[in-house]
Amino acid sequence: MVTFAMLTDDKLRVRGPKQGQWTRADWETLPHGDGNRYEIIEGYLYVSTSPSLFHNWVINSLAMLVGIPALKRGLGYYGTIEVGVFMPGTQPVQPDFFFVRAERAAIMHDRHVNGVPDLIVEVVSPGNRAHDLETKFLAYEQAGVPEYGIADALLRQLKVYRLREDGRYGEAQTLGRDDSFAFACLPDIVFRVGDIFDGAPDTTL
Repeated sequence: MVTFAMLTDDKLRVRGPKQGQWTRADWETLPHGDGNRYEIIEGYLYVSTSPSLFHNWVINSLAMLVGIPALKRGLGYYGTIEVGVFMPGTQPVQPDFFFVRAERAAIMHDRHVNGVPDLIVEVVSPGNRAHDLETKFLAYEQAGVPEYGIADALLRQLKVYRLREDGRYGEAQTLGRDDSFAFACLPDIVFRVGDIFDGAPDTTL
C-alpha cells in the first residue's frame, strides 16, 4: 500500500482546503468507495491507494483469529479499514483493524467510531512504513490508544506498543511467527503470530 499526503500527486488531486486545514466535514465530502483510504491527522489529509491482496489477507486473518472469536464470546466489536475512527487529533483515521470492548460500545454510533478503540492494528508494507511507524504512531499515542499493534507483512513480525501511565508508548514487544500472543484487552484469545501471514495465495507487496 502506498501512503502519502494528499495534494502531492496530481493523479490523486482533489478539491478541498489547504493542507493543515482539513476537517471532519471536509472528509465526509470525499469520494469514499473509490478504492482509496482517506485519513485526516492534525488537519492534514492522507490517502492510501488500494492495498495488495496480501495486505487484505493479513487484515482478514486478524479478523478471523482475534475479531470473530471476541465477537462470538461477547467481549466486544471489531472493525476494519472501511470504518472511520474519530479520535482527538484524527478526523478520522481508518485503521486496518480495531477492537472496542463491549462495555465501551457506546462510542460506536452514527456510522463511525467516535472515541478511542481499545486496540488498533496497522498492517505495514514497504510503501507505508513511515506513515504507520511515525505519523500514525504519534497520532495514536496522543489520542490515547491503549494498545497499538503493527503487523509487518515484509518481516512476518508483530510489534505491539502499550500506553504507559505517562501517556507515552513503551518499548515495543516484538513477536516472531512462532510466538503465541494475546492482546492486553483480549487476554484469553491467544493466537500464533505466523497464522496472521501464513497461507496467503499471493504474498506480493
